[in-house]
Amino acid sequence: MQKYCAYLFFIVCIWSAQAQVPSKVGDTLTVVQQDSLKKSKFFKQIGNGFFPTKYIDIDLRYLFKYNQYEGVRTGLGGRTNDNLSDKYRMNGYVVYGFKDHNFKYSIGGGFRVSKTSQTWVNLSYTDDLQETGSSTFLTDKRFFSFFEPRLLNIDLFHHHITKAISLEHRITPYLLSETQLSRSNVTTTYNYTFFVDNTAYTEFRMSSAQLSLQWNPFNTFETIGDVEMEKEGFPNFTLQMTKNFKDVLGSDFNFFKADFRTIYKLNHDEIGDTFTEATLTSGIATGKTPLTHLYHAYPNNIGKETILQRFSVAGINSFETMYFNEFFSDRFATLQLKHYFKPFNIAKRLQPQMVLISRFAIGDMHDIDRHQEVSFGTLNKGYSEAGFEINKILFGFGLSFAYRYGGYHLPEFADNVAAKFTFNITL
Repeated sequence: MQKYCAYLFFIVCIWSAQAQVPSKVGDTLTVVQQDSLKKSKFFKQIGNGFFPTKYIDIDLRYLFKYNQYEGVRTGLGGRTNDNLSDKYRMNGYVVYGFKDHNFKYSIGGGFRVSKTSQTWVNLSYTDDLQETGSSTFLTDKRFFSFFEPRLLNIDLFHHHITKAISLEHRITPYLLSETQLSRSNVTTTYNYTFFVDNTAYTEFRMSSAQLSLQWNPFNTFETIGDVEMEKEGFPNFTLQMTKNFKDVLGSDFNFFKADFRTIYKLNHDEIGDTFTEATLTSGIATGKTPLTHLYHAYPNNIGKETILQRFSVAGINSFETMYFNEFFSDRFATLQLKHYFKPFNIAKRLQPQMVLISRFAIGDMHDIDRHQEVSFGTLNKGYSEAGFEINKILFGFGLSFAYRYGGYHLPEFADNVAAKFTFNITL
C-alpha cells in the first residue's frame, strides 16, 4: 500500500510541475508574473485582515482575542467576495466571551453604486461591546493589525446595540470618505451615572451622524497584472466629525466631537530599516457627552503593586506607564515619537532592533461632576513618559521599558516603571 501511495505522490508531483512549466521558453516570464500576482493578491488580502476562499473571505479579527471583561473572546466572521458578486456583499461575525458568557454579533450588507469611485451603501446591525473612552475612525476598519496587544488589559466596556447605514466613497485616489447615520442603545458594564439636566442617566440612546476622511496624499500606486497595489506614503491624515442629535428617534443628548490623527515617517536609509515615526492625535467633545463617548489617552498599564505583576504586552501606540481608567478628557492631544535603529546583525535569524520612544499627552474636562460613581483624573498638567524597545529578539518577541516623569510622576519609583514584552511580525 505504501508503495502505491509513493507512486501516486510521484505522479501528482510530476503533474503539478508540468502544470507550471511554460509551453514555450518565452512564456517563462508570464508564469513568473502570474505567480507573483497571485502571491501579491493573497498577501494584500491577508494584510487587510482577510483569509481568502472561493466565495467568502474569512475575517481574521474575530478568530481569537482576550480582554479583562470577556476573557477569551473567540468566534468567526467573514464577507462575501467578488467571485460571488462584485455588486453586492454580505458581512458579519459571531463571537463568544468565556468570562461574561455572552454572544456578540453583527450582520450587514451593501451594494455598489460606482466601481470607479468604490462607492458602496452599507447597512448593519451590531450587538457588541466597545471600550469606554475609545475613539475609532470609520475608515480604520479598512486597515488591519495582526496583533493588538493593548486589548489584553482593557476592562472598561459599554454594551451597544447599533443600527447603521453608511456610504463609502473614494473622492480621489488619495482621499477616502465614509459617512454614517446610526441609532444606538448604550449601557455600561460597570457602575456609572451621567447626571445632566437634573436627570440621572444609566442608559443612553444615541442618534448620530458621522463623517470620516482619510487623506493619503503621498501614497503611490503600482499595477501588477489587473490588480492595482497601493503603497502607503507619509504624512497621512485622518479627520472625523460626529454629531449626536437630541430628540431624534428618542436620542437623549446633543453633543459634537471632532477627532484628528496624522502619522509621519521619515526613512534614513533606502531599505527602510532606520526611520523616525511621529504620531499626533487629538480630539474634542462639546455638549452633553457621557463618559462612554469621551477620551482616554491610550493607557496600557495594569493597576497592580509590583513591576512584575504589571508585566504584560506593550502596545503599538499606547502609554505603557499610564494606568487603565486613570485619566479621561473631553479634549486632549497626544504626541508619540519613535526612532528605529538599524537592526543588529547578530545572525541570520537573530537581528533585534532597538527603538527609542518618547510620549506626551495633555487634556482636560469641563463639568467633571456630571460623571458619577467613577473616579479619574485629568491631563491638564501634561503627561510624559520615555523608554525603549528591543524588538524581534526571538520569534518576533522583544522587551519594552518605559519611565513616567513630569507632572504626573508618582512618589514610589517602581510605580513609574513599566517593563513588558513586545511582539512584532512581518509578512
